[in-house]
Amino acid sequence: MKAKELVVRILKPFISKYLIAFVLFVVWIMFFDENNLRQHRQNLNELALLEEQVSFYKNKIVADKRKLYELQTNDANLEKFAREQFLMKKADEDIYVIVEEN
Repeated sequence: MKAKELVVRILKPFISKYLIAFVLFVVWIMFFDENNLRQHRQNLNELALLEEQVSFYKNKIVADKRKLYELQTNDANLEKFAREQFLMKKADEDIYVIVEEN
């Protein structure tokens, strides 16, 4: 038991000094540093938002490529697209535009 008491008595001043320094360091990093916890949380939220946007635009690119391929390979699809998007019509047709209101 005397050896244990001796080790505790020798290490006690060092433990408290290093413990205080460590606690101050952790408090500084968590609250006062430019990369604190609040900033880290904001960065994670922004990253999640940007990842959602990336997946949305990747899906949109795939859909647009598919639509472009269909328009380039099939004249019937090209005519349908022109009639729907640009309100083009044949000479003997009437076009009615229906607008949905919510």
